[in-house]
Amino acid sequence: MKTMKIFALAATTFIFAGGSAFAASVVNRDSEPQTIVVTEGGSQSEIVVGAGETIEFCAAGCFVTMPNGDREVLTGSETVEISEGRGRVR
Repeated sequence: MKTMKIFALAATTFIFAGGSAFAASVVNRDSEPQTIVVTEGGSQSEIVVGAGETIEFCAAGCFVTMPNGDREVLTGSETVEISEGRGRVR
């Protein structure tokens, strides 16, 4: 029984400590910076993604407004690819 408690505690710690491993990411394939708007937990922020840059964000689900105005709901494991000013979820 004690072994099960230790295992459960270790698994819970791994899940919460490894949150960034499950974060969504955005990659900008354009030759100029692009901006996405992320709404997560009621807080809104703009993320500027430089040309060729990849950024991790949205570890626990969020709404994203792409550079062209399209909106997507992310769970936190997707990759958003920006090309020609348009974001696509992969």
